[in-house]
Amino acid sequence: MTHSPLPVVAPALTDHADVVVVGGGAAGLAAAIALARSRRTVIVVDAGQPRNAPAAGAHNILGHEGIAPLELLARGRAEAEAYGVRIVNGLVTGASGATDDFTLEIDGGATRLSARRVILATGLIDDLPDIPGVREAWGHSVLHCPFCHGWEVRDQRIAVIGRSENSMHQVLLFSQLSDDVTYFLHDAPEPSDEQWEQLAALGVSVVTPRVQRLAVEGTQVQAVEVDGGRSFEIDAVVVAPRFMARTELYEALGGERTLTPFGEQVDGDPRGVTAVPGVFVAGNTGQPMAMVAAAAGSGVMAGAAAHGDLAAADLARAVATRAQPFSSAMEAKASEAVLGGRRHGI
Repeated sequence: MTHSPLPVVAPALTDHADVVVVGGGAAGLAAAIALARSRRTVIVVDAGQPRNAPAAGAHNILGHEGIAPLELLARGRAEAEAYGVRIVNGLVTGASGATDDFTLEIDGGATRLSARRVILATGLIDDLPDIPGVREAWGHSVLHCPFCHGWEVRDQRIAVIGRSENSMHQVLLFSQLSDDVTYFLHDAPEPSDEQWEQLAALGVSVVTPRVQRLAVEGTQVQAVEVDGGRSFEIDAVVVAPRFMARTELYEALGGERTLTPFGEQVDGDPRGVTAVPGVFVAGNTGQPMAMVAAAAGSGVMAGAAAHGDLAAADLARAVATRAQPFSSAMEAKASEAVLGGRRHGI
């Protein structure tokens, strides 16, 4: 069996679409492709701020292991555009309306788009600990996910900087990757007696003074410095961000953001259906811990759900139209649609 080449479909140059997807990351592009393959008109608005841009590679993506994040998005864009998806570079700064009549403002109203349905794939912002050096090395030698980047720091000297009781989970997972893990309590609570036993069993050293700064050269962590001036030589640092989904547009459309122990998000069901009719959510906006492949999968589901919602609405409209009394005007319209110029003897 051979694979057919991608089609080349010209995008509709209109400011109206069946669906506007806000966000051009893995989730948004996957949603757009699913919709376009069902012959829906789709506009993707992309602010060009991918969360994983600092990383050297994206992982756990079958067939694309270690691909550069920006290359993955470039490929996704090309695939979406091949199906006729229109991509608009800009930031959506306002949203209003309801099902079948949404309006989205781009760059403060410089452009306006209308849509029957909206998919929010706006991602999230990593709220990092306020420790000098963390942001400079973020995505390089300062990490948070053992599945995304743990392999790359295996067998190195790893520091886990505590932020909450959830930091113990990071200690456990990164201990699988290295025998040299140090737990800096920092803002985390004092371990329980059981947790002290667990740390000892794992061979994890514990440092109780608060972290003052990371010594960083370029993007590479060299050491962790704590209160009192002591310094610990370290190769990689693990922190726990608070995952702050971009919920502003959802709230503008009448929704409410959901607070969790890990941050904020937009709630949706497994298909991405939210509490606001006609609005769907995909990727990290609704699933903050989803890795790239999972985010793309949620985009496909949201695209399919939006298409199904539109199909049901189109069917209801067609049935209602068919039930209307037939008039001479309707006859002329139907005849024109079927016969075109032949109706007039052309």
